[in-house]
Amino acid sequence: MARQQQNGTAGTELGNFLRAHRASVTPAKAGLPTGPGVRRTPGLRREEIATLAGVSVDYYVRLERGKESNPSPSVVDALARSLLLDPAEHEHLRVLVARAAGASVLEHPSPDGDTVRPGVVLLLERLRPFPAYVLSRTMDVLACNPSGLRLFCGLEDWPVGKRNVVRYVFLHPTAPKLFDDWHDQIRAAVGRLRSLHSLEPDAPGLASLVDELLGASPEFSDLWERYDVRLHTHGSKTFHHPDVGDLTPGYQKMQIEGTLTQRLVVYYAEPGTPDHDKLTILDMAQIGQSTPHPAHDAQ
Repeated sequence: MARQQQNGTAGTELGNFLRAHRASVTPAKAGLPTGPGVRRTPGLRREEIATLAGVSVDYYVRLERGKESNPSPSVVDALARSLLLDPAEHEHLRVLVARAAGASVLEHPSPDGDTVRPGVVLLLERLRPFPAYVLSRTMDVLACNPSGLRLFCGLEDWPVGKRNVVRYVFLHPTAPKLFDDWHDQIRAAVGRLRSLHSLEPDAPGLASLVDELLGASPEFSDLWERYDVRLHTHGSKTFHHPDVGDLTPGYQKMQIEGTLTQRLVVYYAEPGTPDHDKLTILDMAQIGQSTPHPAHDAQ
């Protein structure tokens, strides 16, 4: 019974994902004529997706309703093409299908909790002046070095237990002014939470965080319904920082080996550049604390 209930939930997530992305694809994007009259569907109709993917309308309807949960790999690929999914979304669709079919390889182990190994904390210190921090899978800040905390201006004013990257970008008043591409930042933040929610809805702390943001942020509520699962792992980001001015450091995110859910995020700049100088200023001890601090020690 528990397995059937789990598969049913996974089938619902698969259907929700398909429905949300179908609504985001217009006929023009799909290369279809719009036809006369007003369309009551914001995106493509079910029969249009079915035709593009080469499946029957009945079969596609069953997929969206969670009644069918085992499409072949070729059908999954055809659906991804029809829905204009990017590679990350395509892979997420494959995972949702596998979970809906009851694939045991996708069982998720228990999380690591908020304990950060002493060696990782030492590594954060050695990365100075580059901002660096460790995130949980729900994007709680578990540990950070001085510039890692100060890069997100105002985050250090929050209690340690409240320091969460998604909460910050949506609810901190400084965030919309700090990020040059704030709308991209909030989309990426929702994308990671939505991906986690689709694959592991019972992840500790996830439901309470989502409920908090749904109640406090109209922007979060709107993005949450889009089922956007795009994840940003590296690149560059522009900040309009009130203490050091504008800077555009690169960043890299990576899984910490030996943990199941913790990720290390590091921002960097070439030595001798203005951006490197500004990161060094952020790291200066007189601005605040001078050593990395695991969240569980500070509580």
